[in-house]
Amino acid sequence: MTRLGLTGGIASGKSTVARMLAAHGATVIDADAISRSVTAAGGAAIEAIRAAFGPTFITPQGELDRARMRELAFSDPAARERLQAIVHPLVQAGMLEAAAAAQGPCTVFEIPLLVESRHWRQGLDRILVVDCSEATQLQRVMERNQWTREVAQAVIDAQAPRLTRLQAADIVVFNDGLTLQALEGEVAQAAHLVGL
Repeated sequence: MTRLGLTGGIASGKSTVARMLAAHGATVIDADAISRSVTAAGGAAIEAIRAAFGPTFITPQGELDRARMRELAFSDPAARERLQAIVHPLVQAGMLEAAAAAQGPCTVFEIPLLVESRHWRQGLDRILVVDCSEATQLQRVMERNQWTREVAQAVIDAQAPRLTRLQAADIVVFNDGLTLQALEGEVAQAAHLVGL
């Protein structure tokens, strides 16, 4: 079984590519979905986040206050590192548990911060980077998330530089200006390369 890391900057199209790989028969394990689970009400990270950051970072419903935490994490690198030290081990454990149950020729680990993390590279056979220009990322994330240019740019700046991601890639899907049909063609070629 091929263990494929799937990554890319925010709004590059990772989730769309992941869905297309799943349509080719891959098992997709989504780090963001597991992260949302551990920071939801009753999630495994909630009490540690409360202890590290205080009760104002937990909503009345008992979940992580994402907007408040985003504001802190992208203005304070030390706070971002503290948050990651709590959440990332839980996400990694969840992904490995899901991978142990995976069947089929290829398991895709969809990890937005794969390049930034020191924990994943050695456990993967190949890395697929979904790439687009920073201008496209900025436009997409502002439209999708209804964020200001400043917030969107701060999130982009906090991620690994585009060149760093591309240097880590075994396979690149360039998703800039493509129709969905053209992107499907690119993903079909990538799927073939990983045994799907």
